[in-house]
Amino acid sequence: MPLTTYTSELTANQVSALKDLLERENFEFKEKPHTIYAASKGKLQVSVYSKGPKVLLQGKETEDFVRFFLEPEILGEARLGYEEVNHPEMFEPHIGIDESGKGDFFGPLVIAAVYVDPDVSRALMDGGIRDSKRVTSDAKIRTLAGQIKGTRGLRYEIVTIGPERYNQLYGKFRNLNKLLAWGHARVLENLLEKVPDCPRALSDQFANPRELKGALMERGTTITLEQRPRAESDPAVAAASILARAAFIDWISRKSDELDCIIPKGASRQVTETAATLVDVHSTDILEKIAKLHFKIADPYR
Repeated sequence: MPLTTYTSELTANQVSALKDLLERENFEFKEKPHTIYAASKGKLQVSVYSKGPKVLLQGKETEDFVRFFLEPEILGEARLGYEEVNHPEMFEPHIGIDESGKGDFFGPLVIAAVYVDPDVSRALMDGGIRDSKRVTSDAKIRTLAGQIKGTRGLRYEIVTIGPERYNQLYGKFRNLNKLLAWGHARVLENLLEKVPDCPRALSDQFANPRELKGALMERGTTITLEQRPRAESDPAVAAASILARAAFIDWISRKSDELDCIIPKGASRQVTETAATLVDVHSTDILEKIAKLHFKIADPYR
């Protein structure tokens, strides 16, 4: 699958050099919110954002521009297609873990784990699998989830902790990180039944790794656990993030149909208003079944 999107952090000098390159190649510049500059030519759009700063390339000509202009003239190194050399750990057999729903008042906490080997990692990267937080369309999330599940050699597990069970567990742990460690351990144990010889598991950094290690049972005693910021750059973690998000939005969709009410995501004012409406119609008991009660939004109904 041809590359149609690419992002990279830039130094201040690289921001300036890229602008000179775009001017030389007759790109058309335009104003765009939050960017230092943005330009386009043919089937390629280039946006250089202030935050970072970083460059985002989009369009059918992305791959050629990266290979023949951005890497040799701006970045000064060949990264595209050399991931196995630059990041060999991504292509070693391992499990990636990620979750969805922990910041949403309504809905479950969903945790997914994905096992990859070198062929699966390459297939995921070539297929454009990336962190679910960078995908804003529910339809796209579902499409990517189907693509992941259809990848030959990939193994996965998903644990959905519905609101009623979530509230029970939170009452027991009284700490979100401990609850997350418990959930990560459960999905990891389940996947290790399928791939018992997997040597390593990777997740985003959310707590002391000892908490996750302590929550594991017999199957997880020998696996190496790694937590690090931005773990979603790893293909296994990115795939897990997509599967978890797809399961979360499917739950929200089903519950919206059941209650004949659009249940919003997140913890916004709209969420607060929807909670009030549902309580008026169904009584406060409804929140125990569809929401995470330790959120402040639930305080008026305790």
